Amino acid sequence: MSRRRVVLDAGNTCLKWAVIEDGHWHATGRSDYVDWSGLTKHLSPGIDCFIASVAGSAQEQKLAASLEAAGITPTWLTAEAGFGALRNTYLSPRQLGVDRWMGLIAARQRTCEAVLVVSVGTAMTVDALSAAGVFLGGVIVPGIRLMRESLKLGTARVDDAGGDWQAFPRTTADAVQSGIVAALCGAVAQQHARLAEAAGTVPRCLLTGGDAEQVLAHLRVPAEHAPALVLEGIDCVARGSVS
Repeated sequence: MSRRRVVLDAGNTCLKWAVIEDGHWHATGRSDYVDWSGLTKHLSPGIDCFIASVAGSAQEQKLAASLEAAGITPTWLTAEAGFGALRNTYLSPRQLGVDRWMGLIAARQRTCEAVLVVSVGTAMTVDALSAAGVFLGGVIVPGIRLMRESLKLGTARVDDAGGDWQAFPRTTADAVQSGIVAALCGAVAQQHARLAEAAGTVPRCLLTGGDAEQVLAHLRVPAEHAPALVLEGIDCVARGSVS
């Protein structure tokens, strides 16, 4: 008998979710941690619920209380040493962010090629997965908002004025935005080149996260937008699917 389930990706600044039954995604959404009425209308007592969370304790407690009030006992996922043929080679596997692990699981379900998994959110993670399904490692850099905030804090004449990307910026706001995008694209390009060298072939590149499109538009490596990648990985774990 099929069961409806809800999968939740609890990030640092927002909550993403999907309601799934019989392989069909009936509803998806995202919200902040103040109003998630779009999600709660899909909840019912006893529904299966799987969560991958990197949120702070306050947000997690609020989410747990909301689910308990709806009569739901969720499963909180963590990174593991392996999933099917996928191997997590982090020195302490459970220290790997669960969102990164779910993204890798989803990437493996999409392709058996070497693949770079990039998540552009509060921080940007760039993770390398071999064709054999081995997580080789990854890098973490500040995301767009954190880079902008660090410039504001560390310099006297950079403010919150939003700029636009320009190849050769001629205003400070544009220079900040263009520099941030260049730094993020550079991290992706460098890891893409390293994975290509290790794999002996051009790897695929999947981008997810709330700010993925701002980076995707300026990448010089072939890449695909996969906005629900973490949710796909959570659903894969929920189904016990292996590859």
